[in-house]
Amino acid sequence: MDRRPRVVPAALLVGLIVISMAAPAIAGAPAGAPLSLTEISTRADALAPAQQLYLPVISQQSQLYPAPIGQIGGQALAVAVLGDYAYVGVGPRLLIVDIHDPAAPRVVGQSWFLVFSEVRDIAVVHEPAAGSGASAASAPGETLAYVATRSRGLHIFDVSDPVHPVLRGSFYNQLDALGVDVVGSLAYVTAGRIGLQIFDVSDSTNPRWLGGYDTPGWADGVAVVGSLAYVADGLNGLQIIDVSDPANPVRRSVHNTGGWANDVVVAGSLAYVANDSGEFQTIDVSDPANPVRRGSVNTPSYANGVSVAGSLAYVADAYQGLQIIDVSDPLHPAIRSSLETPGWAHSVAVVSSLAYVADGNGGLWIIDVSDPANPVRRGGYDTPDNTMYMTVAGSLAYAAAGHDPLWIVDVSDPANPVHRGGYDTPGYAEGVAVVGSLVYVADYESGLQIIDASNPATPVLRGAYDTPGYARGVTVAGGLAYVADHDSGLQIIDVSDPANPVRRGSYDTAGHARSVAVAGGLAYIADGVGGLQIIDVSDPANPVRRGSYDTPGYAHSMSVIGSLAYVADDSLGGLLILDVSAPANPTVRGAYNTPGTANGVAVSDSLAYVADGESGLQIIDVSNPANPARRGEYDTPGDAQGVVVAGSLAYVADSFGGVWIIDVTAPTR
Repeated sequence: MDRRPRVVPAALLVGLIVISMAAPAIAGAPAGAPLSLTEISTRADALAPAQQLYLPVISQQSQLYPAPIGQIGGQALAVAVLGDYAYVGVGPRLLIVDIHDPAAPRVVGQSWFLVFSEVRDIAVVHEPAAGSGASAASAPGETLAYVATRSRGLHIFDVSDPVHPVLRGSFYNQLDALGVDVVGSLAYVTAGRIGLQIFDVSDSTNPRWLGGYDTPGWADGVAVVGSLAYVADGLNGLQIIDVSDPANPVRRSVHNTGGWANDVVVAGSLAYVANDSGEFQTIDVSDPANPVRRGSVNTPSYANGVSVAGSLAYVADAYQGLQIIDVSDPLHPAIRSSLETPGWAHSVAVVSSLAYVADGNGGLWIIDVSDPANPVRRGGYDTPDNTMYMTVAGSLAYAAAGHDPLWIVDVSDPANPVHRGGYDTPGYAEGVAVVGSLVYVADYESGLQIIDASNPATPVLRGAYDTPGYARGVTVAGGLAYVADHDSGLQIIDVSDPANPVRRGSYDTAGHARSVAVAGGLAYIADGVGGLQIIDVSDPANPVRRGSYDTPGYAHSMSVIGSLAYVADDSLGGLLILDVSAPANPTVRGAYNTPGTANGVAVSDSLAYVADGESGLQIIDVSNPANPARRGEYDTPGDAQGVVVAGSLAYVADSFGGVWIIDVTAPTR
């Protein structure tokens, strides 16, 4: 993904302070050395509490881009817990979840989305009011959340009112803030390739950089105890750094963990390290100058995060969920039990008898660990993240999100999309079409699912048809559902009676049918390696191929406007424009080689909007089909999979970042 500086269009800058933030290059800085302030980036003046939009880094050399105005969903990568609230990093936002009833957690507040970023770690600190004599989270005072964001530095929120989190201050840079720990008035931030950075946060509205230490690896997790910072430094293991003088931190020692060190927790004289190699280690740090490994145990997946409570360690173990490890004997840690989560467990926090797991595309999982031998899920909160395709009908957007439920989102206020309801289909939702109050879902191994969404809050299944292949895409016209069924080609299903769908006909295409459009008695199929297939469906019981075009890449999707078919043809073909006025002999009119992987395409007013994988949204002028030209772009945080355009808004389904709503009124501004 492109991490270059961008400029926010003027529409987003009303009332905001805009500051040039281009960071000087630091590639030549030696590893294992303190850093100066000029070797990082200039601090942006803190935004006033009322200024709730987060600005991307700004450079005079940056191109102006279409403006993101709304967003919902994303992967859950970070979690912290204090009192009755869990603070969860979901995609580019901080979500505040009320957990007083673990079986029914509910989101009560959230930040605005962070442009071009994602939340990677969170530390929450309650500061009691002077003279209150209390320290509990419920005591009078203020509660601050310190949020580390990938490529956008440190943000500090006042979350004393969880319903209305307020930005207090920020330190912007172009570097990866991956971990954060707060002790007293200092925040310790791990920043990937430039190691550990230390900030004075005594004035939360004006965080001030004090010093840094450039570790030799990729600084990810951090724990601070006393005057020592323990840094999980990727392939360079555990780094122990003396931070007694924050302006001049000094490394005391290093311990080679033998893998990629992701996270670290320190309790007593032991450091507990989560290694990406699938190994959990206990390291004796009683002598900081000479750390010694005491024991280890292999976890079944990739140990991403760790939390320790008493004699138990809780490890977020990627696709194997939560691992509970007995560390009462540091020489022989042993797995006591585990609970597999549906996503990619990234981090974990443990409070009392509950473990809170940020589970990537599985959202937030709340697990009862009162019996360590038998962990049980108590509740959770899911978010759309791996969105594959979406459509918009009226004021509602319907997102097919893989193993996540079908999401129904109210977009009547595009700047504030609201989740209205969902339906958990039995398969892997990849395509969606809407006619009236019925939603037709291409559900991969579970075929076609027909869902009544007349009440978006409680959609119900009306009917289903198990296609012979893997349903990837669907369109509905005249009481018939046309399903792109992967290796079983085109399936034509009569849905005039939604409760009893019946197959009317089929055509086995040459490749792998990915998506389908129907116009004028013809079905146009993006057929993967089979390119574009054109099928005569005037007689649904006897479909016949009229023509085809072997595209140079892998045809994922297409849009047909008049006599032209616009094909999203992955990284080899980009955007391909075909003349289909003679269906038996389609010909190339033009092509544009997009920078990413063309997965989806929508066309409106002589502009083609391409969901271009790692390159986000590409906007191509196709007014002259023989000479298409790029007009603009917006780089979504993950891989753009699908796009739909309604009026002046483009809705992008992003495989990691959820749903992004982008104002494309002036794509070249």
